Amino acid sequence: MLDFIKKNNVKISGEGEQAIIFAAGFGCDQTMWRYVAPQFEKEYRVILFDYVGAGKSDYSAYQSEKYKTLEGYAQDVVEMCKELNLKEVIYVGHSVGATIGMLASLQDPALFKQLIMLGPSPCYINDLPSYKGGFEREDLDGLFEMMELNYIGWANYLSKVVMKNLDRPELAAELEGSFCSTDPLCAKEFARATFLSDYRHVLQQVTVSTCILQCEDDSIAPKEVGIYMNEHIKESAIFFMEATGHCPHVSQPEETTQLIFTCLANI
Repeated sequence: MLDFIKKNNVKISGEGEQAIIFAAGFGCDQTMWRYVAPQFEKEYRVILFDYVGAGKSDYSAYQSEKYKTLEGYAQDVVEMCKELNLKEVIYVGHSVGATIGMLASLQDPALFKQLIMLGPSPCYINDLPSYKGGFEREDLDGLFEMMELNYIGWANYLSKVVMKNLDRPELAAELEGSFCSTDPLCAKEFARATFLSDYRHVLQQVTVSTCILQCEDDSIAPKEVGIYMNEHIKESAIFFMEATGHCPHVSQPEETTQLIFTCLANI
């Protein structure tokens, strides 16, 4: 277990018995949950972790073959739950972290009690007229090219698109710093695994109770995406947030915390 805790930089806190896992989005680590996760420590066993290749994880454990798809990250989540002897886990995932949790629940549904998805997306590429993912394929190819040619410039540009809230530039600056602290090779492969994936076909296979938190004016996961997921996951509910941008747990942690508690009350 110690090796696994080191591998994913697992941190455990809280006074409760019910486990609640907080999973970060692309290019981020567990510190992004610092305003939200502590609010659950009185009632829950709070578990934070970093994906291999991000944060303070063990970078030597990174394998391109495993992590070229999101299933590799989902496998780590399942293994983490089993190593920690967790049962009926509540999993709170941001962005691609939500997709990873969904895939983990498909690998082993019995491990999970509830999925809480913050700004999720099963597919980021438009498939008009039936699906609006938010990006054209050529837009993503341009971002990947920018990552190759000017990684720092890419981080500066994308952080502003993701965070919004331009009147609070310190938020985008923090996200940019998070992008820049991630190993570029890992980030590039994680970006492709994230933005080129299409998991729309598995939504109807999800059996775990699901709660979707959808932000206003989210360029990464537009409102149409949240509505689409709610319509295609059998046991799901959706809450529309006043928070704008793609990182409400950083920009509006109070609203995010309140809505997570609302989801927990409606299991």
